Amino acid sequence: MNTYELLSSLKMKQVFGMVPDHIQALQDDSRKVVKDSMFICIRGYTVDGHNYYSEAIRNGATVIIAEEKLDIDLDHVALVVVKDSKKALALLACKFYGYPSSHLKIFGVTGTNGKTTVTSLINHVLKKSGQKTALSGTIGSQLDEAFSSSPNTTCDALTNQQMMKKAYDADIKNMVMEVSSHGLSQGRLWGVDYDIVTFTNLTQDHLDYHNTMDEYGYTKGLLFAQLGNDLTKEKFVVLNQDDPWFEKYSIMSPAEVISYGIQSDAHFKAEDIDCQENGTEFNLITPEGTYRMSINLLGEFNVYNTLAAIASLYAKGDIPLERIIHSVQEMRPVSGRMEKIDVDSPITIYLDYAHTPDAIEKAITTVQPFKRNRLIFVAGTGGNRDELKRPIMAEKASAADYVILTVNDPRFEDPSSILYDMEKGMRHNNYDMIPDRKEAIHQAIDISEPGDIIIIAGKGQEDYQVIEDKKYPHSDKKIALEKCMSKYPYTV
Repeated sequence: MNTYELLSSLKMKQVFGMVPDHIQALQDDSRKVVKDSMFICIRGYTVDGHNYYSEAIRNGATVIIAEEKLDIDLDHVALVVVKDSKKALALLACKFYGYPSSHLKIFGVTGTNGKTTVTSLINHVLKKSGQKTALSGTIGSQLDEAFSSSPNTTCDALTNQQMMKKAYDADIKNMVMEVSSHGLSQGRLWGVDYDIVTFTNLTQDHLDYHNTMDEYGYTKGLLFAQLGNDLTKEKFVVLNQDDPWFEKYSIMSPAEVISYGIQSDAHFKAEDIDCQENGTEFNLITPEGTYRMSINLLGEFNVYNTLAAIASLYAKGDIPLERIIHSVQEMRPVSGRMEKIDVDSPITIYLDYAHTPDAIEKAITTVQPFKRNRLIFVAGTGGNRDELKRPIMAEKASAADYVILTVNDPRFEDPSSILYDMEKGMRHNNYDMIPDRKEAIHQAIDISEPGDIIIIAGKGQEDYQVIEDKKYPHSDKKIALEKCMSKYPYTV
């Protein structure tokens, strides 16, 4: 691309040295720089790209974007100094890739819990209707049938633009994205032109980062505010009317609001909910009439997720409501989200991603009606993350008959200190504290008796564990399956 045309997207800048006529790539990782690249120095929480500009130049960068005057041979490499290199990256990436989000129908789903299930439901229905889709979130990213893992729920600004460009080039018309509060506050979504944005709920999480619930809530609200004020474009906000933030989010965007809920008189409402062991039935009240639904997802919280997805798809407007409802009812449980492990044994094991107090409470409430003996709950949380929620998580887990406190990803924190923080919230003495997560899962199955239910919570479908700054192979599902077959060999 012509370098001068690209740099025209930055109004306030200082240019030093000879600017090359063209660049072939944008990059913010010096290791990935190729010949004739533009390298943008980004200051992160653990890594500062300004420390790697020399490596980028050695690898072929001919233009460096930075927030300070760097010691560069300006006879061979141009330097562009800007106030905010993160924002510069977003502006440059949008222009370089041709503003791909303007060519796609973009769904954004935010909230503390339920994002993965809602985005998976939306993606499922779109595919069932014959539309090609792209999906991005906690589980990873998927362009039509091609899948790749992702280190974050919300990708960085450059990766988002690259992903949307690939989707557009592959003739994909829809993109469904999980939107995290970290992604919003760090500007990872700058340059994404959303069409339909959906809110699930707001409960305690990430206060190590956001400090207060108000700050956390208003950060989530950036997604609605960023829809903009151009009313010539058809955009929609889909909100949970039962959540206290409904009114605040309703006024953050001029776009039309479509509501859903169970307690409130919303546009899409569920009544007469019947939670069963292998699914849930309810009456769906819609602007087009009432339908009796039977979904394969467990619990009232998944009724909310289902309502959110149906309302979002209804907003899109090109799939008949009856077809949406039919496709939603075919959806199987999302991997690691109250997923019943398929093993022939006298106990029942569920795998869940619950790592917040609210999610733990909902997971336990979901299975309590079907308990024939004891409920054993494996509760885990991560190191170097929100410490305030730890005792509250244990308090909620205390609703189970037996609790095993463990650690999801210790990172750089002493696992014992994490468990001691959690222990303060326990409300009975029927618990163990086992730092090693594999041993914790083994213990849950070892102490089980026929008729018991075990919920293994905290990591869901993740296949790794973070110790210090490295990922090691770890699968709750694989560990549970192997141990269960060892404990109950004659029933498999």
